[in-house]
Amino acid sequence: LGSPHVSKPTLLIALTDGLGLGLLAFVIYAHWHNEDHPEIGLDAALQRPIDWWALAATVGLCAVSILITFYRWHVLVLAQDLPFTIASALRLGLIGLYWNTFLPGSIGGDIIKAAFITREQSRRTVAVATVLLDRVIGLCGLVWLVTLLGSFLNMIHVDESAPIAADGRAVLRVILLVSTTLSAASVTFWIVMGFFSEPWSARMADRLERLPKIGISVAEMWRAIWLYRRRGKSVALALSLAIVAHGGFVLTFFCAAHVLSPTSLPSLPAHYLIVPMGMAGQAIVPTPNGVGGGELVFGWLYQVIGFAFVAGALGSLVLRAATWLVALLGYFVYFRMKGAAASARDA
Repeated sequence: LGSPHVSKPTLLIALTDGLGLGLLAFVIYAHWHNEDHPEIGLDAALQRPIDWWALAATVGLCAVSILITFYRWHVLVLAQDLPFTIASALRLGLIGLYWNTFLPGSIGGDIIKAAFITREQSRRTVAVATVLLDRVIGLCGLVWLVTLLGSFLNMIHVDESAPIAADGRAVLRVILLVSTTLSAASVTFWIVMGFFSEPWSARMADRLERLPKIGISVAEMWRAIWLYRRRGKSVALALSLAIVAHGGFVLTFFCAAHVLSPTSLPSLPAHYLIVPMGMAGQAIVPTPNGVGGGELVFGWLYQVIGFAFVAGALGSLVLRAATWLVALLGYFVYFRMKGAAASARDA
């Protein structure tokens, strides 16, 4: 008998799931009990009473913030003059959320959304471009949230009211500097795109179409990007929605960190600087929704500004559980909406 064949996708899923579970097991093992400070070990934290109000707020804020991201995508699709209803954005957003949550990495859901929307649109390359730009706008919203709020917090010296050590304040300043640089780069790119005239853009698209095999798709992608530059109000609205949604995710994490009533946590203003960095770090971990990696990143961020590693890791775990719950509920809603859409088409 020959050896059983294991497909590459199955092997990839097994490896990434194993990596995620391994990282999570390492976090739990390494921080289960602290001999020098028993009160900051995981074993002690898990014995604290659950703050049910904080847990309810975590789930509610998580759901609302996710819904805002769906509407952001809806705005970007309409900016390309594609027929797309809010119900469709919700339906495809929910299936994308499910796969983003349980597939390796953080872009699996984007692939699913792109595949599904191309079935419903005649301009398929443009439809895919809306998914890609939605991801870019989301990242821009993340850095703009830190830049705008971080600058304000620096002006009022809010970190003086929180017990953050000098090294921790230095880390927060580095985070602010990096986000400000990225924000400036995004503004520069937007300004440069404004110098491209319509005739020049059309000539560029014609040149791109001559590329072998991929020319037509690349040209369509270029036209979509150029059109977005001419739809500044739509892009500005999408960016504003991204900032609001990420602000909601920061509040979500803040509530998640309070669920097990720890004795000491960073202030809410400090969370608005460290949580976006933690979200970015978690996104690049190639495990389902960054499992294990997110706990390491958030635990490290808490620790580096002078708080217990366990508090950050627990906040990440509680937020992860809330996201799983919302994603699973959304999966059932998706199937109800899918059945209703199919019935409407058959009628």
